[in-house]
Formats: sequence, C-alpha cells, structure tokens
Amino acid sequence: MTTQETTQESPLTLAVLVGSVRQPRMGRMIADWFVDHAGRHDSLRIDLVDLAEVPLPLAYTPPGGNPASPIAGRLGAADAFVVVTPEYNHSFPAALKNAIDWHHREWVAKPVGFVSYGAGSGGIRAVEQLRLVFAELHATTTRSGVVLTAPWERLDRQGRLVADGPLERAADATLGELTWWGEALRAARRRRPYGQ
Repeated sequence: MTTQETTQESPLTLAVLVGSVRQPRMGRMIADWFVDHAGRHDSLRIDLVDLAEVPLPLAYTPPGGNPASPIAGRLGAADAFVVVTPEYNHSFPAALKNAIDWHHREWVAKPVGFVSYGAGSGGIRAVEQLRLVFAELHATTTRSGVVLTAPWERLDRQGRLVADGPLERAADATLGELTWWGEALRAARRRRPYGQ
C-alpha cells in the first residue's frame, strides 16, 4: 500500500494544543484560526485540545504515561501535533510544560509544529526551548512554524484573527512538513514500534 493510498484511507489526526490558560488570552483565537485553516486539508482530521478546559493538576508522571490523564487517549491517537504557545518571560507557559510532562509515550516518534505569538519576538524564544523538551521525548519538530508578532493588532471586530498571505503561507508550510513527517512516522511505527 502506498503512502498516498494510506492517507486517502485514513487521514492523519492532528492535535492542536492551546498552551496558555491565562484569562484573557490570545491563544484560543489563534488556535481557532489555525484549526479552520488546517481543516481545509482533506488529509487531516483535527482535534483541538485547549488546556484551559482540561482538569490536569500539577503532577509529574514517570515514563509510560498516566492513565488518569483526561487527554492521554486523545494525544495517543494523534499522528502529529501543533502547539500554540505564547512567550512568557522568554519561555513557554507552565500549564503547557505540565501537560507535556504528564505524558510520555503519546509524543514518541511523532512530529510537532508550532504556532507562536508574542510582542516583539513573536514567541520564538518559547519555541526554541520547546524544541529541546520535545527532543527529550523522542518527538521530531518541524523547521517551519507560524510566528505572530502582536497578534492583537490582527483581530477583526468579532475578535477573530485576520490572516494575510504570509501568515497563510507559513501555516501551509508548517502543515506540509507535519503531513510529510506524520505519514512517514506513522508508517514506521506500524512496521516496528519505536525503540525496538
């Protein structure tokens, strides 16, 4: 069976994580735009995971995961991830780190892309640190990403993000890389579980 045939029979499941739980916040509006944009791709099935809606107490979970996690099944079912993250004090939110640390096997041998936002830097310092974290979890991160500087200046009267050509091209480049890696790594995991 070819990769194209596999993709047509079974779309990749892309989990989009909203990493900020602050109120008010931009993360959900940005994630909603990205989910809408990604939803135009027939090869993807989107699952929006908003950490503000997940009762996940502070805890560390050893490798192997935590069956008590309310999102472990959703993350485990994902073939690829997009993390929507702000930059707080040159880093990423504590709620996002907590969600990452609660899980282990859910991230292994899967691709992770980023949509970051912030004032001057657009959140890129948060992303650089997240790349190190996901490497430790045996996930691969995409080179391309979406970087939003001052996204509050891009909102319409309804509070929705208004995207321009460069922003949409960045999203498409990220989705293209995620799809390639997602298909390749899903096929590899089916042939042989990672690490064996």
